[in-house]
Amino acid sequence: MNALLFMILGALISAAFMWAWTHYADFLAQSPDDYASSGEDFDIRKHLNGPIICEGVIYGPTGRVTSRFVGDFDCVWEGDRGKMNEVFRYCDGSEQTRAWQLSLGEDGKIRATANDVVGEGLGQQSGGSVQLKYRFQMPESSGGHILDTVDWMYLAPNGTIVNRSQFRKYGVKVAELVATMRPVQKQIKAAV
Repeated sequence: MNALLFMILGALISAAFMWAWTHYADFLAQSPDDYASSGEDFDIRKHLNGPIICEGVIYGPTGRVTSRFVGDFDCVWEGDRGKMNEVFRYCDGSEQTRAWQLSLGEDGKIRATANDVVGEGLGQQSGGSVQLKYRFQMPESSGGHILDTVDWMYLAPNGTIVNRSQFRKYGVKVAELVATMRPVQKQIKAAV
């Protein structure tokens, strides 16, 4: 009987520790307020505008890289409403497209929809960061699962954006993405 009691007590302590870790010390514990005074303000109308190149890796649940990709983005803004078209090319030769519809409120709040986003994504600009939370439906070829997603984008001093995203199913992290985004540099032809 004492052994069963200790097992139950151990399970409860472990569950309480995991809950506290997730809510106070993990990636999910970040808040837009944490970055309110962190350098240059990240304004999605300015920093996610025009042609952008994105390069990154996706980690699976064991922490190993499961895929690498390059993305070409094109963002156009009219006032506080934007459209961002994304084309991803993966290391296995596959391609994926996404078309975001974005709106920015006066308070820095972001609303976002896309073809593979379930419902509406919600986010916040704050200091040198942007947070966006949404539910993402994987392609049918990958199982069609719906994952809870948290994106954090951080503005580097040179204007590059560093993106870290986590994807969860039933609260368990199943994948993580790390990428950079930067404006496409226009090629200048040398006079001959």
